[in-house]
Amino acid sequence: MVHDDGRIFFQKRSPARKLFPDTWDIVGGHVEPGESVEEALRRETTEETGWQISVVLAALEPCSWTGDDGLARVESDFLVRVDGDLERPRLEQGKHTEFRWLAEHELDLLQENRAPDDTMLRRIVEQGFAALRLLGLS
Repeated sequence: MVHDDGRIFFQKRSPARKLFPDTWDIVGGHVEPGESVEEALRRETTEETGWQISVVLAALEPCSWTGDDGLARVESDFLVRVDGDLERPRLEQGKHTEFRWLAEHELDLLQENRAPDDTMLRRIVEQGFAALRLLGLS
């Protein structure tokens, strides 16, 4: 999610989460049976923030990874604008503990509570900021 001033939205996963506990993350989730990727994107955005997507700005390169649970995943990420009070997301109780809008120069925060070699999120977000520059939005 992109703020009007070019910052990107992050939320901190709760310490009780199985995957990536107590780390910063972007909004996301799983595609449910019978659901398209875009439908899942819209549903997850509303579930995790209370906001509604107004426009999809860009699709980023898919990312493949294997979690600590051993399951292989392919992640699709998008830059979107949302409608709603951007200073008051409705975080999912028990799943997320706080939020921040970060500028590109603030991305070191994303390594908090992550292994030094766990740079996947940062790479995705750097790709997002590059897309914003190409779109003339940063």
